[in-house]
Amino acid sequence: MEGREFKDAVFEQFARVASAFASPKRLEVVDLLAQGPRSVESIAAQTSMTVANTSRHLQVLRNAGLVTSSRDAQRVVYRVADPTVLDAYRSLRQVAESRIAEVRYLAEAFFGEVDGVEPLDIAQLLERRTHGDVVVVDVRPPEEYAAGHIAGALSMPLADLAGRISELPEGSTVVACCRGPYCVLSAAAVRRLRAVGVPAQRLDAGVDEWRRAGQPIEIGAAS
Repeated sequence: MEGREFKDAVFEQFARVASAFASPKRLEVVDLLAQGPRSVESIAAQTSMTVANTSRHLQVLRNAGLVTSSRDAQRVVYRVADPTVLDAYRSLRQVAESRIAEVRYLAEAFFGEVDGVEPLDIAQLLERRTHGDVVVVDVRPPEEYAAGHIAGALSMPLADLAGRISELPEGSTVVACCRGPYCVLSAAAVRRLRAVGVPAQRLDAGVDEWRRAGQPIEIGAAS
């Protein structure tokens, strides 16, 4: 094999990975799988796609080595292949945040309209926790909470939040967390809580960011 032939061949393989990432829906699937393994049906429901379309996107990701699958009874369950996949996704997102102004504009416009409250970052949450005046509420679906959550966070899925407000400690600010800085569930939770007089802010990080910051993660369903 000549040098030119080698370079063409190896860069073609790099492009396979880039091509697999080059779809908004496939990126959303990777973002979702960062929370833990998911069935095709669950991914379809969370991403507002048909099962058939979801399967096609998953096949592209699998062909590029980005996800793996296994059979659980009658379901096919997908997961990210290894941590380097999330590293690549995170780097892609950071480049977009740094170089494409629309990312910031879209985020500011959406979250400003939905909750209008400045989010907390991880350092700010840790500081607030030392004073004991905040309670972290994880508003993701129960299966995502069980796969891994911020240590000490309460599980209150967004769909159940209205009926469980009485369970929140009085006098505390609620910090709603979900899948990361672009997750819409926590913003919706903050709006609902503040509408009934409960002080609330969202965390601009998810479990992946919390783990990477060296903070403890707990695994298991809510007791």
